[in-house]
Amino acid sequence: MKLLLRSDVDGVGKRGDIVDVADGFARNFLVPKGFAIKATPGVQQQAEAMRRSRDLKDAADRSAAEEIAKTLVPAVIAVSSRASGEGKLFGSVTVTEVLEAVQAQTGIELERRHLHLDEPIKTVGTHHVAAKLHPDVQFQVTVEVSPS
Repeated sequence: MKLLLRSDVDGVGKRGDIVDVADGFARNFLVPKGFAIKATPGVQQQAEAMRRSRDLKDAADRSAAEEIAKTLVPAVIAVSSRASGEGKLFGSVTVTEVLEAVQAQTGIELERRHLHLDEPIKTVGTHHVAAKLHPDVQFQVTVEVSPS
C-alpha cells in the first residue's frame, strides 16, 4: 500500500516521503496513529510541500547545531567533585552534572539526549564526552574534573 508519511517513522521514512508498506502495517499502525495517509494522485503537491518544509527545518537545525559546536569544541568545562588522594572520585560525574556545568559556564542549554557517556566519570582529570546535536553534527566536549 502506498502512503504519504505525515511524520518521521524509524525504519520507514521521513515526513513527506511516499512509501510502499505492507497493507496490515498501514491499516493497523500507520494510518490509525496519524503517521500516514493513503497516497492518492492529489497528495503529490502536499508531499512536495512537506519535503520542502522538512528540508528548511533540517537546514536551520543543522546551522544552529554547528554554532553550538563552534562554542563548545574549544571550551573546557570544569567540574569539581570530592576525590580521594589517588584521584578516584567519591561517587561519579554523570551526564546531568556535565549538562549543568555546560549551562553555568557557557550559557548553552543542552538536553540529556544530546550527550552520551558510556559510563559515569569516576576519576580526576580530562575526559571527553560525545555530543550529537544533529545527525550531521557530532563532536567531543572536553570535561576537566578536579578535586574539591
